[in-house]
Amino acid sequence: MAPLYVARPLLPSMADLNDLLAGVWESKMVTNEGPLHDRLEHALADKLGVPMAKVFSSGTSALQCALLSLELPVGAEVITTPLTFPATAHAITALGLKPVFADIDPETLTLDPSAVERAITPHTAAVIGVHVYGTICDVERLQRICDRHDLRLVFDAAHAFASEKAREKIACMGDMSVFSMHATKLFNTIEGGLVTSNNSAWGERLSLSRNFGIASEESVQSVGINGKMSELHAAVGLLNLELFEEERAIRRGLRARYDLVLQRFPGLKKQLYQPDVYQSEQYYMLRVDPDAFGSTRDDVCHRLKEREIIARRYFWPICTDYDCYRNYPITSLQAVPVAEQVKTTLLCLPFHSGVTNAHIETIASVFEDLHAGVTIAV
Repeated sequence: MAPLYVARPLLPSMADLNDLLAGVWESKMVTNEGPLHDRLEHALADKLGVPMAKVFSSGTSALQCALLSLELPVGAEVITTPLTFPATAHAITALGLKPVFADIDPETLTLDPSAVERAITPHTAAVIGVHVYGTICDVERLQRICDRHDLRLVFDAAHAFASEKAREKIACMGDMSVFSMHATKLFNTIEGGLVTSNNSAWGERLSLSRNFGIASEESVQSVGINGKMSELHAAVGLLNLELFEEERAIRRGLRARYDLVLQRFPGLKKQLYQPDVYQSEQYYMLRVDPDAFGSTRDDVCHRLKEREIIARRYFWPICTDYDCYRNYPITSLQAVPVAEQVKTTLLCLPFHSGVTNAHIETIASVFEDLHAGVTIAV
């Protein structure tokens, strides 16, 4: 059995891709906001139900440009979660802003609004909530807090493409929502990012920020970076936009099968189910209670790897474990932050259309062996 990884890129057929790229080669326009780039923006805005969608070269550049567009004061504080990919904190720091880490809710594992409110100071300018594993933040409470304190609210929605909460599009929430379109994501452009908003007025600032702030050949209006998406990546995106819903449906079925496996083992807890959320089906996350299960998260991960099932301890380490943020505290209502308590319990299983029944049986047998205390001689 070949190794099974936690993610596998959704890719269109080479024939369909070549048909689109033939026009790119003929025009010789391969970047700088070409026709496929513009088509993809319009298609994404339509699919996600927003008036404004801007594509970028990566999720990181999209988040940087979103923050640039907000024109926050130099050195201002931006509150976010430590349970996130480092790019969330890096985008803040790279712009001369200061990340402030607030704790997470023990059930959703998303940013805890009460911890956010405790972390606010006179220097706070914005909050970045992160939807993790497809679980959606307490959007309403975060919005009320930001409105009360006159703060900007951005959502890192890298794990929540085409999600809805209470029938409201995730892409419409906050001032802006930022998506990753990396190859590991449900919808991908191989490398890419996206910023959406219910307020189309942000569009011009975002366009400037991704193109060095250039307004014309003779005018640079603001600070910006090179965050543009190429025509090659846009071509992949246009084709994958027709495919991702089928992949999502397959993952929904896979989630149900994994859930059946987990319910057989005390100490293995499936991801929180949010009844009002239409899930992105980005990841299948479980939590391992070593006391109840009899083995640690790392034991599970290593034993799966021996069977060529490559699970991921995601997110571990958390941001405040990295050298660059090691001395940053986590504002919490707990004596020990929830993020610190859960970081060694989280594991993501392979979650894509390449997972077969045989793979699920192998994973189940690993759980059975570990729960029964079986060891393998070396």
